[in-house]
Amino acid sequence: MTMPTEADRTGPAPGALLLCRAVPGAVAPVAHLLRERMQLTRAGDEWSVLVPEGGPWRDAGEPVDRVVTGWATALAVGAPWPVLALWWDVDHAGFTLASGFRRPVGFVWLASGVPVGEEEAMRTFAARVGLDPVLDLQTLDQLTKADSAADARTRLRGLLAVLARVGVSLPPELAPGEPADRLREAAALQPDSLPVEWPGWREAVAERDTVDHSRLGPWMPWTGGPSARALALAQMAAGVPLIAWGLRRPSGGWGWATAGALLLAHGALGLAYAVTHPRD
Repeated sequence: MTMPTEADRTGPAPGALLLCRAVPGAVAPVAHLLRERMQLTRAGDEWSVLVPEGGPWRDAGEPVDRVVTGWATALAVGAPWPVLALWWDVDHAGFTLASGFRRPVGFVWLASGVPVGEEEAMRTFAARVGLDPVLDLQTLDQLTKADSAADARTRLRGLLAVLARVGVSLPPELAPGEPADRLREAAALQPDSLPVEWPGWREAVAERDTVDHSRLGPWMPWTGGPSARALALAQMAAGVPLIAWGLRRPSGGWGWATAGALLLAHGALGLAYAVTHPRD
């Protein structure tokens, strides 16, 4: 007879996965700016997954859903692709989709699988991801209904099954609900995996020369061109009020404050790149 582990008695440790609708080469330079140790690997032909170490909730006691909502929002406003955060803790599990400056949308289940989100949020999610508004939405609707045989982890797996229709293909070892250290180890074993870690401002600026700018789109100020400096300044100007607005909100503003901080960092990095790499 197998004795129950601590995880069995208390439920899964908090953890998260960040799915980005872009290849790893486009995600890595943006993810560096989050200053969180992560492992990055493919999750389909046009998708990547970031597996965070989880310092904010493991060491600082921050709620995992609030942290990853901030990360997803920050990544999405700094790049031309959406970011889907899957998260779980002892009591809940859920997801948050961030895309551009639009309000993030998500859904939550209790650990037992009982849905506590709004059905309208699931419909908005389906439309933003590009799922079929009839067939796929019918499947997603089942995730918003009571089901005594489906716990929160099963719900997240069901969500991933639907997302396969838009190209999401997570390695089998990266299953929602697993401990963060186990997920990072599994991600590191993937053939195209690479670590993501803040290299410092000087190294980050230097790294721009090695990035495939065509994959990042015009939003990135370090892609060069005559408007690079103006774009960098605009990002810095947009970042400051976002930080202030997020910090003033009693709850739910953490994500926007983080997004503002990342915009400010993007702009500063872009301005430094424009100054050190002038173009005619």
